[in-house]
Amino acid sequence: MPRFQLLIAAIEFAATLAFALSGFIEAARRRMDVVGVFAVAFITAFGGGTVRDVLLDRRPFFWVEHQAHVWLIFLLSLAAVPWLRARHHHFTERAILIPDALGLGLFTVTGVGLAYEAGMPVFVSAMMGVITGVFGGVMRDVICNEVPYVFRDHRPYALCAFVGAWAYLGMNALAVTPLVSLGVAVVLIAGLRLLAVLTGWSVPGWREE
Repeated sequence: MPRFQLLIAAIEFAATLAFALSGFIEAARRRMDVVGVFAVAFITAFGGGTVRDVLLDRRPFFWVEHQAHVWLIFLLSLAAVPWLRARHHHFTERAILIPDALGLGLFTVTGVGLAYEAGMPVFVSAMMGVITGVFGGVMRDVICNEVPYVFRDHRPYALCAFVGAWAYLGMNALAVTPLVSLGVAVVLIAGLRLLAVLTGWSVPGWREE
């Protein structure tokens, strides 16, 4: 397997764990049973990457090719519910922010990297990165009967992914090594998202009546 593909596979694994953790937390906050926890974690972890693979016509889907990811989430779901019940732990909404920011950064770079390697135009590649990074969280919120966080939070989310995608494309144009360009883009996206949350930076929304 080429070095770039190995890097993407490693990043996908880390992204899957990060978004699965955000799914676990959201399901636990809603007091779901083990089936609900697994369903939310699965959709959160694999939703964005599956949309990416459909749009890029990649087969098999990344989670079918790497079935160990699915088994890991399944086993973690079985273990997480009794462990959380025994400890009577209650998660706040803020608990989801760090794994969600990491998942956003990690999945975004896989989307933009694979799209560009497939010969897509740069703007399409950037948008593919945003779609990959955002859609797992969107699906998580939809099945939890919420307006997706990315649409109601007003603090930059998809915008962070968009900026990071262009940063990767710019470094790629300057012949920066994939390890550096992918790593810097992940740190930039996750860092911007967390900074936006900590500082209260928001994008313009509807004026209050």
